[in-house]
Amino acid sequence: MIGGTFGTAPAKPLYQVVEDHLRDRINSGELVPGDLVPSEAQLAKSLGVSQGTVKKALDNLVWQKLLYRHQGKGTYVSRIDFNNSLFRFFTYGDAEGKDQRIHKETTARRLVVGSQELCRKLQVPPKSQLLYIERIGYAGDRRPVLVEYSHWRAEVVPGLENEEVHIPDLFYALVVEKFNVPVVRAEETLTAEAADQTTADKLEIQPGAPVVVLKRVTRTTDDRIIEVRTTKGRADSFSYKAEIR
Repeated sequence: MIGGTFGTAPAKPLYQVVEDHLRDRINSGELVPGDLVPSEAQLAKSLGVSQGTVKKALDNLVWQKLLYRHQGKGTYVSRIDFNNSLFRFFTYGDAEGKDQRIHKETTARRLVVGSQELCRKLQVPPKSQLLYIERIGYAGDRRPVLVEYSHWRAEVVPGLENEEVHIPDLFYALVVEKFNVPVVRAEETLTAEAADQTTADKLEIQPGAPVVVLKRVTRTTDDRIIEVRTTKGRADSFSYKAEIR
């Protein structure tokens, strides 16, 4: 609230107070490039201001290039050279295909010995050490709608196995920003299957329930594969979207 969150009778317009609040969170490192900023409704409620005030503050921060707004996905912390290319692989919607705002949380990360199949796909020697990352994506009502299982070439993202390193919603922003590894393109294959017990538990569905399965291979320069990922989403609340231009 204005009284509790910002103090009493701010001398500057409320939208500027909201701007300062978000800018402070970015400057302090609480929010980093790739992080999904709370929605306008969430910010308005937590700060005790109107959504119109929040929208004006966000618009100004987007204009200043501290934030990047992606239609249907939300507003992200950016940097000066942030651009739409980082969103080329953001193809998620709800069950009806409408854009859906999904917040992702990292639930597991560790170094593992790669299986023969994973090492072959990542073009590394057999039994190479890989980085395993698991993330769950939540809709606005905190309902889990997808789970990501990804494996990375460990030398590409050294130290990312440490819990102290924050993984933002937009994972690739971290890869570009911290590790200076460009994400050039990805190949995706869409299938469907019945949920196994592990996935069912994470998505809070019954084993055997239908899930959408998106398999991705991500490449950097020189056509080098850096990530192999499998995303599984609830068929009743998740869809894959592709745009052809």
